[in-house]
Amino acid sequence: VQLQASGGGLVQAGGSLRLSCAASGRTFSNYGMGWFRQAPGKEREFVASITRSTGVTYYEDSVKGRFTISRDNAKNTVYLQMNNLKPEDTAVYYCAAGPVISGGRRSGAYEYWGQGTLVTVSS
Repeated sequence: VQLQASGGGLVQAGGSLRLSCAASGRTFSNYGMGWFRQAPGKEREFVASITRSTGVTYYEDSVKGRFTISRDNAKNTVYLQMNNLKPEDTAVYYCAAGPVISGGRRSGAYEYWGQGTLVTVSS
């Protein structure tokens, strides 16, 4: 699976962005999807995941109520709607494809990764 993330940019605190991750190469609906992020000087961390068929979602605590992950299997795309953004959300965001195990929090469980898209939130 090839993954192409897009939608990042510069936004003021309190603003919104929607990230997209387009998949190609294999049957998208066979894969759970996840979003991770990595801030400068920090390790990559889990943000959200969605299962392949039932669409069950999981979120990191700090984004619950602000971020929404969704998928459109007809368009082979997963989205991350980010509202009420905070400066601490600044990071490179990566999408990943693989089995969503135990909430999809383990980056090592994912088989394929996109190239990342930068989100910068100014205060």
